[in-house]
Amino acid sequence: MPSIGWLEILIIVSIAIIVVGPKDFPFMLKKIGSWIGSAKRYVRDVQGQVSDLTNETLSADIEEEPKSENQKKNKDE
Repeated sequence: MPSIGWLEILIIVSIAIIVVGPKDFPFMLKKIGSWIGSAKRYVRDVQGQVSDLTNETLSADIEEEPKSENQKKNKDE
């Protein structure tokens, strides 16, 4: 994955100021920050839901294993 250095960031910011304008640039940064924050919250929520689902599945599998092992032992006897 390519890394972005300070020179590249400076070029991007300079172009953004020229395109958007110096008055609207802070508003644009705030809006982009808001979008990034929303995306991070969404990803964190999805990861939490997947983690909860995985934990529920694992705990259900762990609870079912002893029952099936006990049933096998009872059949063998």
